[in-house]
Amino acid sequence: MTTRKRLSPEESRKSALEAARALLIEAGPQAVTLKAVASRIGRTHANLLHHFGSASGLQKALAEHLARTVCETIIEAVRASRAGLGSAREVVDLAFDAFDREGAGALTSWMLLTGNEDALNPIIETIHALVDEIAPEEAENHDDPMHVHKDTLSLVLLALGDALMGAALAKSLGLPRDTARKRAVANLEASMAEHYS
Repeated sequence: MTTRKRLSPEESRKSALEAARALLIEAGPQAVTLKAVASRIGRTHANLLHHFGSASGLQKALAEHLARTVCETIIEAVRASRAGLGSAREVVDLAFDAFDREGAGALTSWMLLTGNEDALNPIIETIHALVDEIAPEEAENHDDPMHVHKDTLSLVLLALGDALMGAALAKSLGLPRDTARKRAVANLEASMAEHYS
């Protein structure tokens, strides 16, 4: 008989969130169930119920995990861009990829459609914390203390919209698939030029 390795609560939770993220990317948000995640990591449904309380709790934890991971990466790119080591394109690519390839867009729409809107709070709060970290430095040097907030709103909405219907809409309009991404880069570059020149 094979014995399972005993994981700490933190390790068990992390393992479950990584499995949930993989399921989200592979099969969409409807596949992220306690049963599917438990099966993927070789744990019981009851074990996951203990950690997350419900499927809704798992989705909320996954949203928080995605948001934190993505925002940490984005803030590194923003700092690199400010230091002249990165570009607006890198920041935009990270945001667009988070909502598209990493599944945050699908998870967001799924939570809205299933009435689990409060599960979006971790994403919104994490983005807000990211802006709060960047904005004070910006406000000291610029006449519009809210420009980081405006840039963030625009970028997140473009990335989310692109993840949800960008491919179909671009095709319908006869535009290249990356048109929205290029527009986001142009908007961010214009804003940076305005505020850093």
